[in-house]
Amino acid sequence: MPKFSLRAASAVLLTLTALNAPTAYADEVTPVAVTVNARAALATVPETGIGTNHAIWDTNLGTDATADLLKDAGVKLLRYPGGSYSDIYHWADHTAPGGYVAPNTDFDTFMRGARRTGAQPMVTANYGTGTAEEAAAWVRSANVTKGYGVKYWEIGNENYGNGHYGSAWEADNHADKSPAEYARNVVSYADAMKAVDPTIKIGAVLTTAANWPDAIVADGDNGTWNKVVLSIAGPKIDFVILHWYPGALDKAAQVPDMIQLTRQQIAKYAGTGSERIGIAMTEFNTGSSSAGTNTQPGALAAADAYATVLANGVFTVDWWNVHNGIGNVTQVEGHTDYGDFGLLSSATCTSDGSVCEPPLNTPFAPYYALQMMSRFARPGDQFIRAATDQAKVTAHAARRPNGDLSVLLINTSSDTSYPVTINYSGFSPASGAPTVLTHTNGATSITSSTAGTATSQTLSPLSLTTIVLHPSTPQTGRPGTPGQPTAANVTDRTATISWPAAAPGARPIVKYELHRQNGAISEQLSETPGTSLTVNNLTPGTRYTLNVIARDSGGGLSWASPPLTFTTGTPASSSCSVRLTIQTDWASGYVGALDITNNGAPINGWTLNFSWPRTWQSLGSGWSAVWTQTGSDVKAVNETGNGSLPTGGSTSIGFVGNYNGPNVLPAVFTLNGTVCTTQ
Repeated sequence: MPKFSLRAASAVLLTLTALNAPTAYADEVTPVAVTVNARAALATVPETGIGTNHAIWDTNLGTDATADLLKDAGVKLLRYPGGSYSDIYHWADHTAPGGYVAPNTDFDTFMRGARRTGAQPMVTANYGTGTAEEAAAWVRSANVTKGYGVKYWEIGNENYGNGHYGSAWEADNHADKSPAEYARNVVSYADAMKAVDPTIKIGAVLTTAANWPDAIVADGDNGTWNKVVLSIAGPKIDFVILHWYPGALDKAAQVPDMIQLTRQQIAKYAGTGSERIGIAMTEFNTGSSSAGTNTQPGALAAADAYATVLANGVFTVDWWNVHNGIGNVTQVEGHTDYGDFGLLSSATCTSDGSVCEPPLNTPFAPYYALQMMSRFARPGDQFIRAATDQAKVTAHAARRPNGDLSVLLINTSSDTSYPVTINYSGFSPASGAPTVLTHTNGATSITSSTAGTATSQTLSPLSLTTIVLHPSTPQTGRPGTPGQPTAANVTDRTATISWPAAAPGARPIVKYELHRQNGAISEQLSETPGTSLTVNNLTPGTRYTLNVIARDSGGGLSWASPPLTFTTGTPASSSCSVRLTIQTDWASGYVGALDITNNGAPINGWTLNFSWPRTWQSLGSGWSAVWTQTGSDVKAVNETGNGSLPTGGSTSIGFVGNYNGPNVLPAVFTLNGTVCTTQ
């Protein structure tokens, strides 16, 4: 997003009075069932998970007051020098031609503030108007001369916004503005910068799934931005960069597909060893001033997004921005929303002076969302699956190395207090009232209390609530956690899963159990005394997420292993085959061509069926067949002229597919009821 000025820069409160005060609506509202599954492990919380952006036009960058507030929020990564300014900023003389540079915002000042905050720095090198030599000199000054030890270095910011796809907000002096030219320069930057300090990590800019210009192929390119960049620069980079401004408060459900599609692109295009490449979301904001940018709805969306993104293995999520400035002023849920994308007030006023923000550095609601996140899921904790049966209430959970468990509940309802009943799998909470952290609509702090029980709480409207639980019995003597599982020989129906052995605890390990994540419910698929097994009876074209658990001779269970996600294929041979080709894509829809081949006996009349993988996908139109959609199921029936398919015969049909979220393509097609080979 363009961010060239301050103005234009682009639940779960357990009121936990459940036992000692009446709760509004409690007698009238059906209790929400919350499921927390410690056997369904997700990603480990990274040290750099909670991040935010600093910008050189912010006069308060690096001040002690700002640094201390960020430290109190648990911020562990700070990005500099600030969005699109990165591509006009020259570090050596601290200038940004065409932009405003505030006093006392130079790199040394930034580093002083980062150290006071206790956060790792991430630096964006100038791609748009800089050179590889300039970036390498910055690495030398920072890490060799001054010993700052800056580990993470991005090459440019949103460089797909340089006009190559039609819209231009990012500075780019290169005559060639293609993804290939960007990728070639990433290689040059990486070589020059790592020649100075081989320990640094280099990041390249990617587009985010279903966000413009993702999936678009411009004239003269050999593929999308991501395909071209990864194919050329993949061997030289250590992480990729996503930015996400969803523009709505209910998009966290799209995150797993967003991250999975990115991983698939990395694996497909980045070459040998691509599994080393991490994912960083270096800009995130709800981007929805109408729904509440700096009021409580924005905070609820922020907590939900941070928890979901980090649980899916991204190593940092960085809020845009620390300070940003007043924008479109509205009233949201009983409070003034200043349209400010910052965590902290800039104390700025509208152009006519009619409305002014609160005093400088007053925290806005999203600040408390980050603070709650840092208390809910600490570095080294491991996210686990949690779910609810009420759309207005979202749940997340994490287990701690000492055996404790924390549950984050988000109530997005404006007017309903929800009682919740929490059920645990693979964890037995201690009796007694747990510690409860809450943040409610309009609150200026997170409160801590001891209230309710581990299984029963009540959530105030528009609230964030974290429950911290101790286990009922000591966690000593358990088997160690099995290592990262891998999948091999994946077919349409089978997969061989292997993992490093767990260390025994007080008793010997007698077997390993393989569990599939089914939402927040685990389904045991198989077990073995060894460290490898083949799983059968899988469903074609299905994404599986599995965990391995060790069991000892006394029945003691380990924590679940890190997750393994893989997708089954379709039959290697079948009486039919289907090839789906994307002919053109405009980041919210595409034209698809389906080539159908009959490999069996002659057919006189055919029906092709498939299902959309996600609710945000639909059929726009189709041709060369009679197309219908019922729910998520799509059916194409032959027309009069193409119903006969002899052995080896083929026909082609086409359709327009619409989407408003990550576009997971249909993978399983049936012809007259037979599952085809998808080519």
